[in-house]
Amino acid sequence: MKTTGKRSFKNLLIAYAVPIMFIGLSIFTIPLSGFSPEYLVQEMVIRLARNSFLVLALLIPIIAGMGLNFGMVLGAMAGQIGLIFITDWNIVGIPGMALAMIISIPISIFLGWIAGNILNRAKGREMVTSYILGFFINGIYQFIVLYMMGKAIPIGNPALVLSRGYGIRNAINLEGIRQSLDNLISLNIGKVQIPVATFILISAFCFFIIWFRKTKLGQDMRAVGQDMEVAEAAGIPVNKTRIISMIISTVLAGFGQIIFLQNIGTLNTYNSHDQTGMYSIAALLIGGATVSHATIPNIFLGVVLFHLMFVTSPMAGKNLIGSAMLGEYFRLFISYGIIAISLVLYAWRRHKEKERARMNLRGNS
Repeated sequence: MKTTGKRSFKNLLIAYAVPIMFIGLSIFTIPLSGFSPEYLVQEMVIRLARNSFLVLALLIPIIAGMGLNFGMVLGAMAGQIGLIFITDWNIVGIPGMALAMIISIPISIFLGWIAGNILNRAKGREMVTSYILGFFINGIYQFIVLYMMGKAIPIGNPALVLSRGYGIRNAINLEGIRQSLDNLISLNIGKVQIPVATFILISAFCFFIIWFRKTKLGQDMRAVGQDMEVAEAAGIPVNKTRIISMIISTVLAGFGQIIFLQNIGTLNTYNSHDQTGMYSIAALLIGGATVSHATIPNIFLGVVLFHLMFVTSPMAGKNLIGSAMLGEYFRLFISYGIIAISLVLYAWRRHKEKERARMNLRGNS
């Protein structure tokens, strides 16, 4: 019994090694940062509202066994194109956000379909393929925004166009929709302002995912994620199911980017989407998710821990050694390093599971 208890405790530590490590780091950096509890709570509330929808968009491909969708930047680019058009047309507030989402849907569907077809030809290498695909589509996005908009694609607002007469400026002021969703229903608890409407939308998305898992399509995706050959033998169209999962994820990533940018209030035309996938995946992994399994609680825990480190590390570095740049470097280490650590832990766990399975087979024989 003691051996079994020790083994289960060890397995628990291994499974939650990343969140435990980040909780420990947070306990170390929070006092060093010198920030008040009210400030940190307000920051976490803002960042939960800003980032949760984007991270939730990663769940569907994981259910379908396609791993971490680095290609979610395709949806982010579609969302940004929608925001450029509604800014040009001067459609503000919630109607402007809704129209930006509507514009992004056909673009996201097309890009998700392309991604799904490409990833079907790279089974077992979906993550690295989606990562490289993001760079390829980014080149097309840059060409459209930098050369075609204002020339082949009419842009009537001169404030959006570069001085040469075509191409979109580096930064676009989203004053028309800035925090329009966040301020739609707002609640103050002490000094903490809670964007209720944004959290209602995020909650609706969570319930959608719970419902979706129980549908025929959701069950098919789960079966494909567990074993593609068995799913194919059971009559499930594996390739089609994987394409649908990518389309859904890409569309939702477009919505998430619009929610993210309405909170920020500024669109960096050529860079806002760059780190969308990296930071979202890092937050998901910090919450205890893996390449093959992720839950809704993993998302919220990961967003809080990841952004708590983002907020406290620069000031902690400054107070500790007199340089805030240490915290900035630590941010980059976190976003890239945690993905590497999580993938290594995942591969190691898979290896151990296979070893245990072989030992059990030998014991039975």
